[in-house]
Amino acid sequence: MNTQISRRIFLAGATALSTLRIQSFAGNSLEVQSPVHLEFPAQNPELVREMVGVSHGNIARVEALLELHPALAKATWDWGYGDWETALGAASHTGNREIALLLIANGARPDLFTFAMFGQLEVVKAYVNASPGIQRIKGPHGLTLHHHARVGGPESSAVLDYLETLGDANLTQSSEPLTQDEKQIYVGEYSFGVGPSDRLIINLDKNGFLGIKRLPSGTNRAIFYLGNHEFYPTGAPAVRLRFDVRNGSASELSVIDGSPIVTAARV
Repeated sequence: MNTQISRRIFLAGATALSTLRIQSFAGNSLEVQSPVHLEFPAQNPELVREMVGVSHGNIARVEALLELHPALAKATWDWGYGDWETALGAASHTGNREIALLLIANGARPDLFTFAMFGQLEVVKAYVNASPGIQRIKGPHGLTLHHHARVGGPESSAVLDYLETLGDANLTQSSEPLTQDEKQIYVGEYSFGVGPSDRLIINLDKNGFLGIKRLPSGTNRAIFYLGNHEFYPTGAPAVRLRFDVRNGSASELSVIDGSPIVTAARV
């Protein structure tokens, strides 16, 4: 007897299916599609990524995902090279108070950057007094504490004024100057394997800034020049992107995070 069993599932279009093989009572081997994704019991990474993404400004989708899985309020995603961001961090650095409050109500954990955005002056002062220099720590994407207070609007003006008195709460990511011709030295595809996704591409965006992404559908990350053919990606200042340049053109790219992670040859 040939029998097929299938289940129709809906997980916001993002659940991976795993195939199980079982024996029927008649002894037949049956294939069953299970709605349990491959990372279970960890949360579905596609939903985690979506939650962090929509927490930048799409409250309707945030509400829908929280109804589906309330624990997504604590979602955290690495956009690349260690640029970690929580859903609440996304709402905080974009000044989305309504989303931030909704996430906190569902269990998200506020931090110094959230308190700065909300204008909680005494809390921010307590952090700085307890840990002098903490105001220099960067948030997601290398955004400063000063930035979080600024996007909080009028309600955060007292925090913004206080941070400006410290003098070092707005040390932004810096990059050594490169001409457009010099940037072309690095632009291109670099291969670190035989698969179609084993490619890194160095590109120029519409504003002329250099970025890096993994093909085919990785998130593009801005990169900042340190000199001597070395860069670091946004939100990950400890990571090094080191190019081997010969005869005016890069031939190889190494990604180094303490120790080398990958070396890719230009194609």
